[in-house]
Amino acid sequence: MTDEELDTLVAALDLAAKVRLLSGASGWRTHAEPAAGLRAMVTSDGPVGVRGESWDERETSLVLPSPTALAAAWDEQLATELGGLLAAEARYKGVDVLLAPTLNLHRTPLGGRHFECYSEDPLLTARIGAAVIRGVQAGGVAATAKHFVANDAETDRLTVDVHVGERVLREVYLAPFEAAVEAGVWVVMSAYNQVNGVTMSASPLLAEPLKGEWGFDGLVVSDWGAVRTTVETARAAQDLAMPGPESAWGDALLMAVRTGAVAQSAVDDKVRRLLRLASRVGALGSPAPVWRPVVAEAGRRALLRRAAAAGTVLVRNAGQVLPLDPKGLRTVAVLGPRAAGPRIQGGGSAEVFPATVASPLDGIRAALDPGVRLLHAPGVPPERRPAPLTREVTRNPVTGEPGVLVSLLDADGAVLHSEHRLSGRIVEPARADDAATVEIRTLLRPAVSGEWTLAVGGFGAVSLSAGGRTVVDGVFARDTDDPTLVHVSPPYRCGRVALTAGEETEIVARRELAPDTGIATILAAAPPAASPAAALAEAVAAARTADAVVVVVGTTEETESEGSDRVSLALPDGQDDLVRAVAGVHPGTVVLVNSGGPVALPWRDEVAAVLIGWFPGQEAGHAAADVLFGRVEPGGRLPTTWPAGQDDVPVPDPTPRNGVLPYTEGLHIGHRAWLRGPVAPAYWFGHGLGYTDWEYERLDAPEVASRDGSFDVRVRVRNTGGREGREVVQLYLARPGSAVERPVRWFAGHTAVRARAGETAEAVVRVPGTALRHWSVEERRWLVEPGVFTVYAGRSAGDVPLATEVAVPAPAPMAGALLRPERGTGRASGVRPVSRRPRMPG
Repeated sequence: MTDEELDTLVAALDLAAKVRLLSGASGWRTHAEPAAGLRAMVTSDGPVGVRGESWDERETSLVLPSPTALAAAWDEQLATELGGLLAAEARYKGVDVLLAPTLNLHRTPLGGRHFECYSEDPLLTARIGAAVIRGVQAGGVAATAKHFVANDAETDRLTVDVHVGERVLREVYLAPFEAAVEAGVWVVMSAYNQVNGVTMSASPLLAEPLKGEWGFDGLVVSDWGAVRTTVETARAAQDLAMPGPESAWGDALLMAVRTGAVAQSAVDDKVRRLLRLASRVGALGSPAPVWRPVVAEAGRRALLRRAAAAGTVLVRNAGQVLPLDPKGLRTVAVLGPRAAGPRIQGGGSAEVFPATVASPLDGIRAALDPGVRLLHAPGVPPERRPAPLTREVTRNPVTGEPGVLVSLLDADGAVLHSEHRLSGRIVEPARADDAATVEIRTLLRPAVSGEWTLAVGGFGAVSLSAGGRTVVDGVFARDTDDPTLVHVSPPYRCGRVALTAGEETEIVARRELAPDTGIATILAAAPPAASPAAALAEAVAAARTADAVVVVVGTTEETESEGSDRVSLALPDGQDDLVRAVAGVHPGTVVLVNSGGPVALPWRDEVAAVLIGWFPGQEAGHAAADVLFGRVEPGGRLPTTWPAGQDDVPVPDPTPRNGVLPYTEGLHIGHRAWLRGPVAPAYWFGHGLGYTDWEYERLDAPEVASRDGSFDVRVRVRNTGGREGREVVQLYLARPGSAVERPVRWFAGHTAVRARAGETAEAVVRVPGTALRHWSVEERRWLVEPGVFTVYAGRSAGDVPLATEVAVPAPAPMAGALLRPERGTGRASGVRPVSRRPRMPG
């Protein structure tokens, strides 16, 4: 739809109708406006799958590898394919706007939500994020670049004030969002946090550079509940306040426009952008476009399996123990707490519900001949934190089906509505008029005898009984505004009760539905404390008798999830002791790490091989087996640096002080920070091994870059191993003797090549002129410093065996407009300006 047609539609609406469109109609929908031919648009989380409007475990979704796992593949084509898969899922579920990708950075490994972000590096994040955006929007679904900007930690995330310099913002934290706009993204989400004293839903950054300099013509939606004031946010370039119908805009915004506190032209621009988005997704006019799925149904799970393997990173392979030869195996031990129960995704608002999950134990079992003996032991006791009850240990007391009975009761306790559910985690119960209480009732069949911990999650008045005996009863006031804690993962209220193995006990949890307390209700349990020594001994005994040993370790929802940052990089619950004990009796021990971000691996030199599997999605186990047995090569390279120990981390703390989180490290995060420090990490950004070896033979680059600073680099590599393989060739730049502060070296591009054993391949990497530029705070624009840049090529940020130099010439005389600084009276001698990018077309 043309701008002129949009203007006509905007002009035909009265002020009240316009203002109504600018707040959500519900938790996930925008308002319809029949007079304009506008239907409601549906939004949905998220990065690893499309949940849709309902938070219901019966409504299943495909679960993709986590964004960190996707970035670890270093494969933009794969990212685009997965974006297309998300679009197909979204269209199937009637979703118009996908709330992904997340373009925030791994500023510190202690960030709690790294699994939802791509990388520590702005360029890799930009490239993978842009590829996902292209894939999603090719399917007619809007992608959402979030959370704009500097929303890189979870502690006090609703209010924290991030203090960050203008140059650092431009070169590091804004860079992925600029790339998203270049890729044509249709929606940008403003974050909860403040930047330099201004909340992002009212930030001038929404106007400049986002809508002005970059030419973003799409819609700025708030993070859910982030618009908390009326006038300052409406005057800003914030366009849509979600969710609804309650909103800080609504009637208050209508009054503000009528009194002149907010200009009607600002409202008109917001409505125009909303209508433009509706036109793009087929929600405006009739008939709506019909979009064909990008990925055929039969290939969807195969794509997920391939993607999980592609993102798996082999960081150690002593003695070439991997790949395992299944023909020579008689007994295989699959050990560890994540072998049978992997974390396939991170916790929090982006969670989706898979129809099936393949654990590493499942995948290895399926890959081996039936005659191979498979041993399994967790090696550590069960987690002490209660987990929502599942179908495996419960049944509906009325129907007898595996699961729970959820009822809505009125004030007198009469049942208004009942339904069968599959889990004790009820984030969104059904709705009924006059409902006063949510009740979850089930028959629990414990596997072991002893003192169990039972828990009910929720705010307000809650109670919990077992076998007719009350174990929890109280009123627990809401003490947080964090929407994830209120609406997704409310805190547990626990009690203990003695249960007997195999004997069913009726468990009943209730919580009152009171205003401003949320509706999420959870019934959870944890078994009695078990002996760590006995669990460890069982695993060690299995390892002693096995031909091959795979230990699967990882984080827990308590140690790595949305809503809180990590306090430790150590694996919880004695998993380090497990790995060391198993490695002590089996020298060929292989460890598979199941985490969303870096963890400490103090035993890494004591085991034969280490694979980083991330949160790999629903095909976790099949992908792991494909890699372990050599059906595919582990394709991943680390998108973030892994420290040897927490004390070595150069940017160690995501915790604000007095509400302020200063980014004092400036440009130097991730591998840039490690390159300045005295200690090397365990594994560098970009590190990753395959099942063959490579020699870097030659690096060629022009002596002088082109006028715009760009140039091509050619790198010849030779496959010196015994099988065909893939190598990710990486480029880094440095500027010795620079007049401005710079990293020691910085990532500038990559490409992947393949070659058979003994053959060579040539990688051609384009270095754009933007890789050489820096932001001048004095002149408020991009400049390029002429002189000699060093170009490095290699396997990681810490392994760059080839280097050459490229001269960047001083600027030639030009017409005055381009040379004239925008602000001030001049610029530093010897620094040339970069012209601003023209606005992108709609």
